[in-house]
Amino acid sequence: MPLGSPVQIAYAVPDVESAARSWAAQVGAGPFFVRQHIELVDVVIRGRPGTFDHSSAYGQWGSVMVELVQDHGDGPSPVRDMFPREGSGLHHLAFFVDDVDAAVQDLMAQGHELAMRARTASGLVFCFVDTRATLGHMVELYEPTPGLRAFYSMVRAAAEGWDGVDPVRML
Repeated sequence: MPLGSPVQIAYAVPDVESAARSWAAQVGAGPFFVRQHIELVDVVIRGRPGTFDHSSAYGQWGSVMVELVQDHGDGPSPVRDMFPREGSGLHHLAFFVDDVDAAVQDLMAQGHELAMRARTASGLVFCFVDTRATLGHMVELYEPTPGLRAFYSMVRAAAEGWDGVDPVRML
């Protein structure tokens, strides 16, 4: 099952608000919409129940959304699999798929491991698949629900004609 084109590129960062300001100033991406301590339920990390306390900033960078992810936890997580607390770098590319479970199974059949499966408080299921051995980063998968598509559209629309003012906006 080909994944198609990525809809998002994500970087792990030690401080999401500071990173968003830096990205806006240095790269011109943005504005960034920040969600602090995103509530997740049913988190399973590498086959075991877990938690994933993180904050994210979402902005537009040309034709793709960029996500900046700050992991607040100390325990196992898909971010800690790659970066220490103060580390940063490319973490994942995200893809819309028609069926998350089928896409995960296909990637697992190719020899990749499911790093995390979780659900947001609003019910969106997403997964991180550890594709570092072949791609050098994780892959995030989720289905393009109407709410998720609306969020992507809102971030994209905010970037159209954006003048660099107010680069960090809290959600």
